Amino acid sequence: MSLLKESEQREVGEAIARIERDTDAEIVTVLAPQADDYAYIPLLWAGLVALIVPGALALLAGWFGLDVFWTGPWIILLVQWALFTVLAVLFRLPGIITHLIPRHVRFWRAANLARRQFLEQNLHRTEAGTGVLIFVSEAERYVEILVDHGISRRLDNAVWAEIVADFTRKVRQGHTQQGFVDCVEACGALLKTHVPATHERNELPNRLVVLGRGDIG
Repeated sequence: MSLLKESEQREVGEAIARIERDTDAEIVTVLAPQADDYAYIPLLWAGLVALIVPGALALLAGWFGLDVFWTGPWIILLVQWALFTVLAVLFRLPGIITHLIPRHVRFWRAANLARRQFLEQNLHRTEAGTGVLIFVSEAERYVEILVDHGISRRLDNAVWAEIVADFTRKVRQGHTQQGFVDCVEACGALLKTHVPATHERNELPNRLVVLGRGDIG
């Protein structure tokens, strides 16, 4: 996972500016490194493993009549503490923690952040309700397009599905910047037809908003 360089962010902003010349829609793009820090997930898994595994091994040793030094209750407790500490740190590694989080939890957190950003970026305050949010959370490989009422009444939400699917593939392949540009242009083609420009205006900044760790709490 790597967020975009400044030059790549500028290219996304330039694509937005080009598209908005032909439509009344106000497009905002938001990129988050991840939707949550999931601090409780490593602790939960570490606790479960540390609680179950040493006791289960000691029980099996007793069943098979094996005389091993760590089957005593105090030894088991010490092993549990040590195992919990090691796993709690190990499970925090980015390459591991992602696999420990259920998909529906990751997508739920990302969807919540997308809706928060729709409000925080003032997309609900445009003159004719023509706000469009293109949201990506890289760690979750999550992409969503949210639109305000001025656009949803002209375009069914189903029209965004193929664009989102294509963008999601690019995020998974590590081509997030190209995905943003292609997504903006694909959205622009629809918006130019169904929400054409009626007068010149620019209510929201034409740039890619990159969230920091403090923005996802």
